[in-house]
Amino acid sequence: MDVGIIGPGKSGKTTIFNALTGGKAGTEGRAGDGKDAHIGVAKVPEPRLKILADMLQPKRVVPAEVRYIDVGASLKSLITGKDIGGELLNHLSNADALINVVRAFPDDSVPHPEGSLDIERDISNMNMELVFSDLAIIERRLERIETSLKGAKPPERQAILHEQETMLKFKAELEKDIPIRSLSLAAADARMLAGYQFLTAKPLLIVANIGEEQLPGAADLEAQLNARQAQEKSRIIALCGKLEMEFGQLDEAAATEFRADFGLTESGLDRVIKQSYELLGLVSFFSTASGEVKAWSIPHGTSAVKAAGKIHSDMERGFIRAEVISFAELVKCGSLSEARKQGLLRLEGKDYVVQDGDVITFLFNV
Repeated sequence: MDVGIIGPGKSGKTTIFNALTGGKAGTEGRAGDGKDAHIGVAKVPEPRLKILADMLQPKRVVPAEVRYIDVGASLKSLITGKDIGGELLNHLSNADALINVVRAFPDDSVPHPEGSLDIERDISNMNMELVFSDLAIIERRLERIETSLKGAKPPERQAILHEQETMLKFKAELEKDIPIRSLSLAAADARMLAGYQFLTAKPLLIVANIGEEQLPGAADLEAQLNARQAQEKSRIIALCGKLEMEFGQLDEAAATEFRADFGLTESGLDRVIKQSYELLGLVSFFSTASGEVKAWSIPHGTSAVKAAGKIHSDMERGFIRAEVISFAELVKCGSLSEARKQGLLRLEGKDYVVQDGDVITFLFNV
């Protein structure tokens, strides 16, 4: 899973990036005009994976991963093409979801680019920039469609007209500041949408970057912002990026102890991952082949054969069946051999819908 990090200058994007990845990227002098991207990987916290590892004693334990891309330049400069090429915008276009970091912390030594703190204004401004990005894509596509229609023969003309109709529909909604992710789409339109990389179609997690002194009111701030800024496939959480970045440099035991001193029971990474999974509709399954226990993230509703393809294309191509047991059942049995003895390992075909927590061995032949 790739997640792009955006936000206005001086909002703490790189601080949040460091907090999530345990990185040490420089945070000075990146006022939204950087010409590079910071890329880092975070291991997905998964308590069930440790339980499976303790039970099965594999040689390797491999958690699922999330790749975070902190785009240094402002979205506005990417859209208008000022200062940089299209590579950074491609990072965002290829991302599965976006994080918009908005500044909530007061700091007179770091003036806000707009001259004042206003979380909802900054959220609205970024939403507008995302809309403008998609409108620019649609305008260019509509121009090409007009050209294509001039020489189109009847069989292909109908498909081109349908695409034109869909693009105009998206354009009309975007001009009303309605993101594409909020639309209810017919199956044909949804399939067409998959061919584009609209930014407003991506799930959006907004991180209000608060100061340490604001932690006691973080839950109330989240509730207020979510009530006023509610959108489909979008959510707002409040994090103290500076603290979380410091915690990220510590070992797990020390970080947990220091978090407790601040009344925090969950890491910022845990919260961001959890919200990202919910927004993307992801579930986890576990594979246990070749002396390795590994966690995988897939969209809810994924078939067994597609889940096999997540591990390796050969598994999808030569899929025979899947040997499945739920995590809860396996824990009750205490081992795979005991589960097999009790007849709890199910053989499922390619159309079986993988459930969250399934432990699967894929049988295949190529």
